[in-house]
Amino acid sequence: MATVLITRPQPEADRTAAAVAALGHDVLIDPLLTVEDMDVALPPHVQAVLITSVNGVRALARQGAPRTWPLYAVGDRTAAAARELGFNTVRSAAGDADDLVRLVAAETRPHAGLLLHAAGADVAGDPAGALAAQGFTARRLVLYRAVAADTLLPGVRDALVAGAVDHVLLFSPRSARTFVNLAVQGGADLGAVSALCLSPAVAGALGDAPLFRHVAVAAHPNQAALLDLLALAPDGPGRVF
Repeated sequence: MATVLITRPQPEADRTAAAVAALGHDVLIDPLLTVEDMDVALPPHVQAVLITSVNGVRALARQGAPRTWPLYAVGDRTAAAARELGFNTVRSAAGDADDLVRLVAAETRPHAGLLLHAAGADVAGDPAGALAAQGFTARRLVLYRAVAADTLLPGVRDALVAGAVDHVLLFSPRSARTFVNLAVQGGADLGAVSALCLSPAVAGALGDAPLFRHVAVAAHPNQAALLDLLALAPDGPGRVF
């Protein structure tokens, strides 16, 4: 049994915590980022909407987007969230941003209307730009931003300082950078911690310094693949990409 720190906004953090606890591990949660909506206006007509995060589809729903708009989601979890929110035409790329671009390009038409990427202020890729380069009318609309914490939660900081955290789950480049900065500021020694990352971009955000006992990247950018790393993380030091 290990102690696993989960760093992602709520309510996803609680869902991940339940999955980790079901594997028999102890769980700590520090969301690190808080999601805030932006004051924007949705365009009146779109051909389809690209969604690259659960937060994006939730923000789109809070903005009152018509549930008849076709949605293309980067992965199955995001697609499921869209369906739960009442969107009735949802396709999943079941992969990453490149897979999403390929799916949208194959199933929409360049001159049939706007392709809208409903996104946050901090994104790793630019699917709208990639589609625009292929002749589509596409743009990104920032619907929300994630505000970073300025300190770790006291209980989490104390556990890190005491060397009582075995693994940290990192879901985005920004949360990875925030975690490292706040942990170091709080006096934590990360040499006993395995950093388990959702994607190569997340691992890259940790920098080159060998802060962690071990760094590993999920085989696929989804929670199931990330949790698979819990069974593979070694006891010794190393970096795996």
